[in-house]
Amino acid sequence: MEVTCLLLLALIPFHCRGQGVYAPAQAQIVHAGQACVVKEDNISERVYTIREGDTLMLQCLVTGHPRPQVRWTKTAGSASDKFQETSVFNETLRIERIARTQGGRYYCKAENGVGVPAIKSIRVDVQYLDEPVLTVHQTVSDVRGNFYQEKTVFLRCTVNSNPPARFIWKRGSDTLSHSQDNGVDIYEPLYTQGETKVLKLKNLRPQDYASYTCQVSVRNVCGIPDKAITFRLTNTTAPPALKLSVNETLVVNPGENVTVQCLLTGGDPLPQLQWSHGPGPLPLGAVAQSGTLSIPSVQARDSGYYNCTATNNVGNPAKKTVNLLVRSMKNATFQITPDVIKESENIQLGQDLKLSCHVDAVPQEKVTYQWFKNGKPARMSKRLLVTRNDPELPAVTSSLELIDLHFSDYGTYLCVASFPGAPVPDLSVEVNISSETVPPTISVPKGRAVVTVREGSPAELQCEVRGKPRPPVLWSRVDKEAALLPSGLPLEETPDGKLRLEHVSRDMSGTYRCQTARYNGFNVRPREAQVQLNVQFPPEVEPSSQDVRQALGRPVLLRCSLLRGSPQRIASAVWRFKGQLLPSPPAVPVAAEAPDHSELRLDAVTRDSSGSYECSISNDVGSATCLFQVSAKAYSPEFYFDTPNPTRSHKLSKNYSYVLQWTQREPDAVDPLLNYRLSVRQLNQHNAMVKAIPVRRVEKGQLLEYILTDLRVPHSYEVRLTPYTTFGAGDMASRIIHYTEPINSPNLSDNTCHFEDEKICGYTQDLTDNFDWTRQNALTQNPKRSPNTGPPTDISGTPEGYYMFIETSRPRELGDRARLVSPLYNASAKFYCVSFFYHMYGKHIGSLNLLVRSRNKGALDTHAWSLSGNKGNVWQQAHVPINPSGPFQIIFEGVRGSGYLGDIAIDDVTLKKGECPRKQMDPNKVVVMPGSGAPRQPHPQLWGPMVIFLLALQR
Repeated sequence: MEVTCLLLLALIPFHCRGQGVYAPAQAQIVHAGQACVVKEDNISERVYTIREGDTLMLQCLVTGHPRPQVRWTKTAGSASDKFQETSVFNETLRIERIARTQGGRYYCKAENGVGVPAIKSIRVDVQYLDEPVLTVHQTVSDVRGNFYQEKTVFLRCTVNSNPPARFIWKRGSDTLSHSQDNGVDIYEPLYTQGETKVLKLKNLRPQDYASYTCQVSVRNVCGIPDKAITFRLTNTTAPPALKLSVNETLVVNPGENVTVQCLLTGGDPLPQLQWSHGPGPLPLGAVAQSGTLSIPSVQARDSGYYNCTATNNVGNPAKKTVNLLVRSMKNATFQITPDVIKESENIQLGQDLKLSCHVDAVPQEKVTYQWFKNGKPARMSKRLLVTRNDPELPAVTSSLELIDLHFSDYGTYLCVASFPGAPVPDLSVEVNISSETVPPTISVPKGRAVVTVREGSPAELQCEVRGKPRPPVLWSRVDKEAALLPSGLPLEETPDGKLRLEHVSRDMSGTYRCQTARYNGFNVRPREAQVQLNVQFPPEVEPSSQDVRQALGRPVLLRCSLLRGSPQRIASAVWRFKGQLLPSPPAVPVAAEAPDHSELRLDAVTRDSSGSYECSISNDVGSATCLFQVSAKAYSPEFYFDTPNPTRSHKLSKNYSYVLQWTQREPDAVDPLLNYRLSVRQLNQHNAMVKAIPVRRVEKGQLLEYILTDLRVPHSYEVRLTPYTTFGAGDMASRIIHYTEPINSPNLSDNTCHFEDEKICGYTQDLTDNFDWTRQNALTQNPKRSPNTGPPTDISGTPEGYYMFIETSRPRELGDRARLVSPLYNASAKFYCVSFFYHMYGKHIGSLNLLVRSRNKGALDTHAWSLSGNKGNVWQQAHVPINPSGPFQIIFEGVRGSGYLGDIAIDDVTLKKGECPRKQMDPNKVVVMPGSGAPRQPHPQLWGPMVIFLLALQR
């Protein structure tokens, strides 16, 4: 029968609505997740409240034509970093396990190129309640005697929460208040971190020694329970006190095992001890246990501050710090400083000269320096002085000053740095002073001032340094916008003056500076030079891809432009059609300026000239391609998604019709449309109905409409629509049509609720009953459900069809009630008729009641119909007349019987104006379920297509 329905699918002649259907995007945010509450605050802002750790789901409902695209953002920039398992470009935003930092204002931006984008926002308020922290303090001035003898004590309770927490203080099981006890004050201090409430005990009394509980509450918002913390105050309660087993500064040799003990000297309750290291975590292999810190085979990298902290929530934490210094030396450097007073940059006899020596050491101040000349210790004299701290040089630098330089002062000077008595190797640096010792000069080798390489290749920048001694070369970038080198550093040292770059990219192009270092050479003004790096890269072109549409017989001009490249000129341009080489375009005259594009003109678009065109532009380094798809085929249709109430249910059947609307994208770009080819296929099936729909002249913005009929509830369908011109088939557009059940309304007399949609026609579960009605079908029902009860399928007999039922198994008890409440209807007639199918099969069937809730003067429920007991494995129909006096709702009440074999189901509810038919039971409406042994009557919904088919044959 499914195939028959598809073959008989009718397409009612469509209507055309004029220009103006294109509409800018509109948006609305709705929630679909685990919201605790959605409310309006005092500035009419929608606030969505959710508990920390729950799943946030926001949906951006959009209208507008063409269909708008949606992007989600968050206050202070895009929230894509925060989103999990979702795309910020989906209409639904989903964040798993939302954190408190993810609260804020969320925006959905919808745009479709018509008018301005639509932007809507909603504020997400994340609720949480942390564990409270309770600390105990005494008055600062009390420093003598026992800690709590005739003292004032403060119990401070702090918590982080949203919304603000409510505090309750208890002594034992008794709640304390601010005014009930002269010895107790409760107040909020100023300038505190988080929410804080202080309990002040003035001049401790014997009864004040007790257990105190701070209970915090956010009044069960989002189901967050209260939390509490308890502290026992005694006459021995005291803050922690510490001492260390070593001095605050501990100097050790590398390779030694280090053990530091942190000893408790006071504190009640017993404090907790914790070691930490700054900066960074404890060294790998370090063990902290019971106040003892052990570091095996300590290395220089383990130097730093180690903190021992004791806490027991009384007073302030006690803290002791050990500065661990592991002896080490590295980076021995020297400097030669000519006579500064005479502003000389050369070594000259008769002038002063200073040699400086420095090492980076730990501890720096314990380093000793020795100077040697020509292998022998240097002798101090009036002309040879040794100084340790020169304000012009790094700290703890040794300088050897030669006053009134003589020829005899020429020689080799050796500086040796050491840690006396420590197993740390000495470091030394050697300086040769002679007539050949000259300050440096720097230059770029001939032909190396400009270096040109291709992108992805290695490059080497070179500067030559002359002089003796020859210092290292420091490289940096001149370009302000690119201050860092490719290594990510602002400066890079090269001992040979060559900066080597691997896999250069176009952003490495620019000017590089080389300069002499002030160390390991002359301490004079740096000498510098510059090298230009040019990185060649293939061209970038536009358009990379373009769809060109034109009517048959009309000319087309294709243009491929060079955007950027190095070199920035076109060496060659080659055109191809469907992979075949085309003749070269006319050459540019020699005197003309070098072109930045290439063009190809087609005199007329034909079926033979339609296809793929490529233009390859080269610039001696590489090439890039512009791709053009030229044709005379029509653009795709654009489905209209904002059709009001597109779904229409058919009276007393499981069929529905759908209003399909669309516009044609750019119809004037090609030849006039002749017809559309429509294909309709039920999802999960292969057979499809195909029909040609003739059209007259279609204008841009014209709304076309067809009505698809005899679609099966609740199935979804794929619709494909292809435009045709004299050229042939155009671009196809497809969409999925989902069945959405219309909201039941007495104004629509032919409207039946089949419960096929999750919204169940606007019906809701009563919040005052014992349990809920359940929506299910044969595919979703529990395979282990109790036998001999409940319907196997809905009224249509199809496994996909849904119905509503009450599940009477545990924990349900005798007399439990489930109520399903309809939307509120305005009474516009004196009489109405409620028609519905019911299924009451089982040994323990209770009762099914129909109530009418009048909203004229408050809510008043009256019984309109009732039925009890087992009625067999059949669907039966009831017609119940009602005459409401004002706005009203109908209520289906299922009452649980004496046992679990008592499931009751309802389906196909209709509310219409007028009186009910006199015949309460129609034999054709009695549907016997499989296995009952009785014949099954044909369902009326199957007659409709047959009648249509017979009428069509007669015509």
